[in-house]
Amino acid sequence: MGGRQGGKLKPLKAAKKDKAEDDEESKAFKAKQKADAAALKAAQDKAKQHGPLGGGGIKKSSGKK
Repeated sequence: MGGRQGGKLKPLKAAKKDKAEDDEESKAFKAKQKADAAALKAAQDKAKQHGPLGGGGIKKSSGKK
């Protein structure tokens, strides 16, 4: 008797798919994303140099005189 034969059989592994070559549109999109990320990082670094803006926070009333 097959002791390990019973139950649900595991599916066979599917063959690995070849990595599809990127077409020109996706290459341009990836290049644009990379440029946008670099520009954002540069803007963040520039903003860090100046410190926080405003500093208003919660304004306290000075009371009526």
